[in-house]
Amino acid sequence: MKTHTLDEVQDQLIGQIGTPERNHFEYELQMNLIGKAIKKTRQERHLTQEELGKLIGVQKAQISRIENNASNVTMDTLIRVFTALKAKVKFQIELPDLNISIGEF
Repeated sequence: MKTHTLDEVQDQLIGQIGTPERNHFEYELQMNLIGKAIKKTRQERHLTQEELGKLIGVQKAQISRIENNASNVTMDTLIRVFTALKAKVKFQIELPDLNISIGEF
């Protein structure tokens, strides 16, 4: 029986690095991890979804959606969530001829 590396399996099932399918998968995975991090931090701060929502001006249902799928949220809302949770936020944008770092929020 032939064995396969994790990279080989990912390339075969998800798509090779740089393909639209793989990029979409990686993006969704990152957004899922952000949602889980928000939920974990909110719970560590002993905040309910309703309390966090009130801090940033959204309904409890919006906090639930963010925690379950952060890919369908505006950057403004994410920054407000992270600010309310007292998280440091840094943005790094890299383009072929441009590299921008936006300071902490």
